[in-house]
Amino acid sequence: MTEKFAPIFSNFPDILTTLAVLLGGLAAGLVARVVVFALLRAYNRREDSALARSVSSNLSSVSSWFFPVLAISLLLPLVPLPPKPFEVLRRVVEFTLILSFAWGLIRTLDVVQDLVQQYYQLSGSDNLRVRKLFTQLQFIKKIAVSLIAFIGVGLVLMSFETVRRLGTGLLTSAGIASVIVGFAAQRSISNLLAGFQIAFTQPIRIDDVLVVEGEWGRVEEITFTYVVLNIWDQRRLVLPLNYFIEKPFQNWTRSNAELLGSVFIHADYSVPVGAVRAELERITAHHPLWDGRVCKLHVTDSKETTLELRALVSARNGSDAWDLRCDIREQLVAFLQRDYPGSLPRVRAEVAAPVPNRLGFGPASIETT
Repeated sequence: MTEKFAPIFSNFPDILTTLAVLLGGLAAGLVARVVVFALLRAYNRREDSALARSVSSNLSSVSSWFFPVLAISLLLPLVPLPPKPFEVLRRVVEFTLILSFAWGLIRTLDVVQDLVQQYYQLSGSDNLRVRKLFTQLQFIKKIAVSLIAFIGVGLVLMSFETVRRLGTGLLTSAGIASVIVGFAAQRSISNLLAGFQIAFTQPIRIDDVLVVEGEWGRVEEITFTYVVLNIWDQRRLVLPLNYFIEKPFQNWTRSNAELLGSVFIHADYSVPVGAVRAELERITAHHPLWDGRVCKLHVTDSKETTLELRALVSARNGSDAWDLRCDIREQLVAFLQRDYPGSLPRVRAEVAAPVPNRLGFGPASIETT
């Protein structure tokens, strides 16, 4: 029994030394992380730094892995293990370091995005340039994240001899594989190419107002393969990227967000158009949603029983235009009801005098208009 466990007892000091090195590296990494983030918080309290806040928020979790693994990798030459166990330990530390570093790079992209969003605000009234920038940055960020993840996992896998041999074999048949993959993924590839086209030619952008498939909404997200439209009633319409290359749609914010809104009123022929026009001008002059550009009233049609009046007003964006139209329609109808009730749409009936005949007077004739 003693001879059976003799190798373990003989290597016991090396095992203790290995555990001490690993625990020491782990402790040193955690202490370094605590010190770094304590300094960041202190700097943020003193300077109110957006960079310090973003780094603390986005890199806190990944640093709990990266700093300890980095410290262990630096102390790894001190581990007194035999060659095979040492190689296994070295591989594990190396894989963890690569993956945590890739994770850190991905989270660093979030820091960059936070800084851009801090400097450029989408909430401004004239945010065309900002929406262009955000659309391109969002697409570039997704590509960068995919590349970092692909390279990180590839570095880990290619460190295995079996995977390297498999990769060499795949390269020899790359021609056939590319044809097969091309046929199988042609829709995905076309969507990816459409994504590049949308990101840089920008028929749509983040926060653009669109009318698609009869639905009004804002572009909420643009991915590699689809676009998410936030509909006005908080539904989400998901459309493939190819849709915006191949089919027509309305973009209400392509050049700017300013819009003209129309309000139609049907009234009797006796309506005083000048008074209605003056009332429209009075309403818009004091309305907070009117941008001061256009305020007109026209008689656009004359039907058998009514006149069609069109009020044309302008607003800063589509949402304001909708609310402004609703308010003007409500107030113009109330104005006619209050001051000119006889100008509301109505049906006239005219009773003519009785017509004489051989037997006396016949029934009266009735004409309606």
